[in-house]
Amino acid sequence: MMASCSCMSMLAQDVETFVGGLLEQYPKARLLDIYKSCFQDYMGAEHLVNDTVSARNYLEQELATTTVDDLQPWYYEPCGVEGNYVRVSLRAVKEGHIAADALLNAFIASAGNAERPTVESWATRWQMMVGAIDRMGLSLPYYQEDKQFIEDVLSQGKYAISHSPDYRDAYSPHYRIVKRDIFERDLKPLLPLQP
Repeated sequence: MMASCSCMSMLAQDVETFVGGLLEQYPKARLLDIYKSCFQDYMGAEHLVNDTVSARNYLEQELATTTVDDLQPWYYEPCGVEGNYVRVSLRAVKEGHIAADALLNAFIASAGNAERPTVESWATRWQMMVGAIDRMGLSLPYYQEDKQFIEDVLSQGKYAISHSPDYRDAYSPHYRIVKRDIFERDLKPLLPLQP
């Protein structure tokens, strides 16, 4: 029982640190965006890869419709509390550091994780995380509505959601999720230091 309390306390502390950092970097973020980063870190990107042809076409379309000026100044950032996955910005491709095929291959390889957690395990983890966020007493816009929306998604046995409109408008997120070990091995050596 003591170890369980200790783990929950550590998780709450990690959540507070993560959420504080996220809101400092993205002050227009809502609970939906915190949730999205956390589920990406826990569940990965498998839900985005129905087939490789669609994944390739979507990446090509996104690259064709964005400019470097549209993108955040970073090449990569960790997802969620534990940093199991990394968001790799399309900036890295647009600036010629990483080939589009290399990013796509890393993204697809990351989605092929055979040890995918269950939605039920994620829902349980999220409940602990949102409890820690509740205790932070943040003044996030639409907090109760977002919290209810997330509960509704999870109650349907789903977990994936989109960024909030506020976040999309303010930060124009264009990235792919890559498992940290794949990123470290295949992509990070290609990148210059973060701008």
